[in-house]
Amino acid sequence: MTSPLRPYLGVVPKLGARVFVDPAAVIIGNVTIGDDSSVWPAAVILGDVQTISVGARTSIQDGSVLHVTSPNPSYPQGLPLIVGNNVTVGHTVTLHACTISDFCLIGMGSIILDDVHIEELVMVGAGSVVTPRSKLITRSLYVGNPARRARDLKDSELEMIRHAALHYVKVKDNYLKEA
Repeated sequence: MTSPLRPYLGVVPKLGARVFVDPAAVIIGNVTIGDDSSVWPAAVILGDVQTISVGARTSIQDGSVLHVTSPNPSYPQGLPLIVGNNVTVGHTVTLHACTISDFCLIGMGSIILDDVHIEELVMVGAGSVVTPRSKLITRSLYVGNPARRARDLKDSELEMIRHAALHYVKVKDNYLKEA
């Protein structure tokens, strides 16, 4: 079986301690993944023309695609992708050259585009599209296409974001035990 970790121009992805990468995922190039994170089946993380950093205790779920922006007139250095700690990236999410702070939940099928900054403790509803250069403010729910701020997050939702991150750490630990 081919390894899910592949070099690009001699640069190999770097994994922290106790990271689970499903054999059906693909991680290429200049990618760093923090301790206790997980990458699930059919996820693609492509750090070819810029860097990708995924924090600790972060879950990149099935079918998600993570990529960057190459150098261009608007961004002469290109744009990296930065995903913080304790982030849950739902199934089939696209993250492209954006920054997601700690303790966020990105709902299934969402698309987060170039130069977006999502502050900590934000929930993006399933199927939302966050347009380039948007800033999503802390403790908020965003929904729609284009995504708009719907309301403040409830205390129960803030707790759910924290719980989701810890839940996926436990699930990935079970997978590591069986590997």
